[in-house]
Amino acid sequence: MNFFERMQNLDRRYIFILVAVAVILPLIFPLGLPTYPTPPVESMFQHIDAASNRKDKAILMSIAHDPSTMPELYPMEISMLRHCFERNIKVFLIGFFPQAAAIAEMALKEVLEDYPDKSAGVDYCNFGFKPSAIMIPIILGMGDDISKAIETDAQGNKLENLPIMQNIKNYDNIQMVVEFSGGSFGGVWITYARAKFGVDVGCGITAVIAAQTYPYLQTGQLKGSLGGLKGAAEYEKLVDIFAKPQKTFSRKKLTDKQYLKQFPLSKTTYKYKKARIGMDAQAVVHIMIIVFIILGNIGYFVMKGQKK
Repeated sequence: MNFFERMQNLDRRYIFILVAVAVILPLIFPLGLPTYPTPPVESMFQHIDAASNRKDKAILMSIAHDPSTMPELYPMEISMLRHCFERNIKVFLIGFFPQAAAIAEMALKEVLEDYPDKSAGVDYCNFGFKPSAIMIPIILGMGDDISKAIETDAQGNKLENLPIMQNIKNYDNIQMVVEFSGGSFGGVWITYARAKFGVDVGCGITAVIAAQTYPYLQTGQLKGSLGGLKGAAEYEKLVDIFAKPQKTFSRKKLTDKQYLKQFPLSKTTYKYKKARIGMDAQAVVHIMIIVFIILGNIGYFVMKGQKK
């Protein structure tokens, strides 16, 4: 029996074992493969960064997913919160699903471990869970007065009494609304908040629906998009090399090897590089599967030729 015959008859369990090893090893021993930010991610970063140190601007993060999509979306949320805290950007969080409210609270708790100087009601505000049945009235109401549309935060505090609401009235003071979802890409926000009030909208989405955002990006209805684990990895990198060291975004610096050497992946806290580590595993598995497909097809035609 030659090599290709053995490959054709290989027990599939060996392939499953190889795939498992290919996933596990890069997660334990990160390869540090290069990450190249794409225009939708760069645009998202720049739009948010434009609110740095401004008391009259804030970011609204709409968490619209459950735990099943956290591997792709949670690293985005962690990175965006880190970006906001590093650059002194006010940030609001809201969830129209019960699970989403818990995810928002978990993300805040995790990032705040590194930013003990940030305070609820001053630097950030979690609006908590709001029933999806009143999502549209809330979105429209925020166009007039956020504190009246939301009324209370997750802790039951009146929004109008919170220091963070000083100089924040409505969408005129929202730099960007970013929806994180596994099934939509900010469509409701585009339809009701952007169309009526002109607020900029971005999204963080799972890779499976990333392609659906491109028409909206091309028309400007979306100002930025983080697509899947790759988008999360790209945003992580931008936060590392620009927001953390308090630098202004520069595409030139993204290709400056000497500048990038200052920010090795090994120096980044694990929770802020999860997506990049995940992309290492994903890349290795993809290459392995491609090799298997090539070998399988070669083996098929070789065996077919031998039968003739």
